[in-house]
Amino acid sequence: MEKITDWNALWRELVDIKARSRNSISHEEQDIDVWCKKAAEFKEGVKRRWKKPDSSRDFILSKMNPSATVLDIGAGTGAWAGLLAPHVRRVTAVEPSPSMIRVMRESLDEEGIKNVDIVQGEWPDVTVDAHDYSLCSHAMYGYPDLPVFIRRMAEYTRNTCFLLLRAPSPNGIRSEAAQHVWGQPLDSPNFTIAYNILLQMGIYAHVQMENTGLWKSRTNGSLEEAFRSMKRFLGLNATDEHDDYLRKLLQRRLSLKNGRYTWPPEVRSALVYWNPKE
Repeated sequence: MEKITDWNALWRELVDIKARSRNSISHEEQDIDVWCKKAAEFKEGVKRRWKKPDSSRDFILSKMNPSATVLDIGAGTGAWAGLLAPHVRRVTAVEPSPSMIRVMRESLDEEGIKNVDIVQGEWPDVTVDAHDYSLCSHAMYGYPDLPVFIRRMAEYTRNTCFLLLRAPSPNGIRSEAAQHVWGQPLDSPNFTIAYNILLQMGIYAHVQMENTGLWKSRTNGSLEEAFRSMKRFLGLNATDEHDDYLRKLLQRRLSLKNGRYTWPPEVRSALVYWNPKE
C-alpha cells in the first residue's frame, strides 16, 4: 500500500523550487522590489481579465454588506480592494511590494475610494484587527508553510475566509513535464495541494470552480523561448538533464498559430471558502 501524500511537504518543496527559479535570475536583472518594473503591467492585465464577469467575483460580492469589513491579503494593485470597497464599510489591504502599493494608491485615488487602509507587509507576519471576511487571491504561492498562513488568516476572520487558487488541468503540458521530472503531476503550489492541506487541518471547505473556464493560452515567439520558460518554471536552469525531453514535449504539444507557438489552455481558478468559527 502506498503512503499517504505529505501535502504540507509537497507544498513546501514546490514553493522552494519556485524560489530557486527566481533566484537564478542574474543580479543585473533583479530588483529589490521584484514588481518595480511590472506593477502597472500587472494592473492592466487584471483589468483585461476582469472585463468578463466571473462567478467568484459575483459570489464574493453577494456575501458583502454595508457594515462588513474585509481583509485583502496580498492585495497587489488593489483590484479586489477597489471592487469590494463600495459594498462594505472598510477594506484592509495587506501588500509587501512598495511598487504594487504605489499603483494601488493611484488606482484608489482615481476611483475616489476612501475606505481602504493599506498595510505594507507580508502575510502572515503582519498584525491587523479582526475582520468579518478575509480574502487571498493567488497570493499564497510564495509562503512555504500554508497551515500557518491559513491559521493566521482564520484567526483574524469572524465570518468567511476566501481563497482563490490555480487549479491546473491534469493533462496540461506542465503537468506532463512535472510527472516526468518529479514523478508526480502537480507542477506548482495549487488548489489540489491546498485543499488536501485544509482537509488535514480539519477544515471542510466549500469549492466553486470559476465559470469562465480555463485561462487564456500562453504563447511564445519561438520554441526556444517556450523551452526557456518551461525550464525556469520547473526550476531546472542549473541542469540540462531533462532538456531533450522538454524540447520534444514542447514540439509535440505546442501549435503554431499566426507566427506564435501556443500552449493548450491548462489552468482555471478555484474559489475555496469556509467559516472558521464553525
